[in-house]
Amino acid sequence: MPTGVAIRDAREQLFDAAERVLLRAGPSALTSRAVTTEAGCAKGVLHRHFADFDAFLAELVLDRIARIDGQAAALRECAGTGTVAGNLTGSLRVLFESVAVAIVGLIISRDDLRARLRQARPAGVPLLTEATTMIASYLAAERALGRVAADADIDTLAPTLIGAAHLLFADRKGTPPEAEAVGKMVTTVIAGVV
Repeated sequence: MPTGVAIRDAREQLFDAAERVLLRAGPSALTSRAVTTEAGCAKGVLHRHFADFDAFLAELVLDRIARIDGQAAALRECAGTGTVAGNLTGSLRVLFESVAVAIVGLIISRDDLRARLRQARPAGVPLLTEATTMIASYLAAERALGRVAADADIDTLAPTLIGAAHLLFADRKGTPPEAEAVGKMVTTVIAGVV
């Protein structure tokens, strides 16, 4: 990009470019040059908006985590409608068919990024922790409506669902699992409580 030409929403353009690189080539290919090349801008653009590349990556992860809040609200609004298994299946597919699996791989592969994220989120794996909270909140809402057993161990069910779904979607080079496979996993995990 020529010098002096303004970029609208540079942060979001850089984040979107990073996602594309991450999805296409994985965490090891994610460099500042790869991101700016993908975004079609000069390398200096990234450094004008972020202190360094790890700061950029931390902001990328935090931005993508913030998106889970909207998904969590939508899932809670589904409580009492459809089926519990159907609602969970749909939500897990939306969560993991996005860039979530690649972001988790990025977090795990970069020590400096994990250290930065630990400052704001001292427990768990960022993104997976928020996703677990989303599922637990939904299950609690369904329990309050009587569609999930009163004695259901939501604190075990939620991370079990997230972990099992993550494993289904973990192969970034393969095709995502079919809705039926995700639904079967969800139905199996929640069988004793709905």
